[in-house]
Amino acid sequence: MAVNLLDFDAGGLAAYFAGLGEKPFRARQTLRWIHRRGQDDFEAMTDVAKSLREKLKAEARIAPPALVSDTSSGDGARKFLFGLGGGDAVEAVFIPEDGRGTLCVSTQAGCALDCAFCSTGKQGFSRNLTAAEIVGQLWRVNRTLGAGPGDERKISNVVLMGMGEPLANFENVLTALRLMLDDNAYGLSRRRVTVSTCGLVPGMDRLREECPVALAVSLHAPDDALRDELTPINRKYPLRELMAACLRYLERAPRDFVTFEYVMLDGVNDSEEHARRLLRLTRGVPCKFNLIPFNPFPGSLFRRSPPPRVGRFAEILMNAGIVTTTRKTRGGDIDAACGQLAGRVEDKTRRFQRPANPVYEMRPS
Repeated sequence: MAVNLLDFDAGGLAAYFAGLGEKPFRARQTLRWIHRRGQDDFEAMTDVAKSLREKLKAEARIAPPALVSDTSSGDGARKFLFGLGGGDAVEAVFIPEDGRGTLCVSTQAGCALDCAFCSTGKQGFSRNLTAAEIVGQLWRVNRTLGAGPGDERKISNVVLMGMGEPLANFENVLTALRLMLDDNAYGLSRRRVTVSTCGLVPGMDRLREECPVALAVSLHAPDDALRDELTPINRKYPLRELMAACLRYLERAPRDFVTFEYVMLDGVNDSEEHARRLLRLTRGVPCKFNLIPFNPFPGSLFRRSPPPRVGRFAEILMNAGIVTTTRKTRGGDIDAACGQLAGRVEDKTRRFQRPANPVYEMRPS
């Protein structure tokens, strides 16, 4: 099968070209054509030697995931469904704002971590995305939005917060990140690329060493007992280990804080006492909080916290000197909001059964 050049970062492409008997600058030329100009036709790469173009036409391809649908929300967000073959599909979301455009990309078909409040996790897990399938979402959306030679890039920020746990697909995510940061590809700064993790401590340490970008941690609970139920990976990497990993990461991070994401669940994790426990938990960890209104999905056990309770929760954190924002829900009318991405996944895992009486039992409204 022809080699997919989207699977290569700069080093990988140079090594591939060396195998073709080509000099390194030819790899840089081709990288710019593919990613900066969004070109998938080798014949259109006019400053690449014709002999190399013939080799590439015979041996290589530029194949992002297939765009199945492009759905626009009333608030301007757009959700893209990408087919992966084999019964799998993933979603990405573009969120335009004043002065920037953020693309939320997926890294796995489904997710094995089974967070209680997440639609993606309820589908199970099929497989990791390849580097081409991850960066291919950015490549395809750039083209769809009209980015090209002479155009200002509409995507200024990328967040790996779509379907899947990025650090559970580390090697392919690393290749995609390197392309996002490469000046010959997308040229994004480390501050404008964010990896969101549920708390895979070894992956956080590897990312710190190999490609530190902005870090967001899905926290959602102030103590181990509740987090064990909401985010089961906590049973393996409890909060004490997670906070220590955050401090290590900050030694090399492009920002001087970690963003803690916290989904607000009515009667579960949203009391004033929960906020005070969060302050104790994160004492000594430079951070900001992003409070996320829960976005319901079919079969979910939870309700969204009432706005006054979210406001009081944020007030407690801010009064302690912690920058706290409440995420504006975007794309809810097309199921593109945080926690709603579902795509289509052929589950290849055996899902464990949750306890009959979990600690997050809903209180009466």
